[in-house]
Amino acid sequence: MFGLGMGELVLVGVIALFFVGPKKIPELAKGLGEGIGSFKKALKDEGGK
Repeated sequence: MFGLGMGELVLVGVIALFFVGPKKIPELAKGLGEGIGSFKKALKDEGGK
């Protein structure tokens, strides 16, 4: 996944937890997931034309 290993992913998670806080992480993840989903849908729709 983007050339990142497990150690790098854990480090990014800890940094996100530090800066964002534990209560905002689920909201951030939900927004990120929705954004990725809409991006994939747009790519799929564009490829069909």
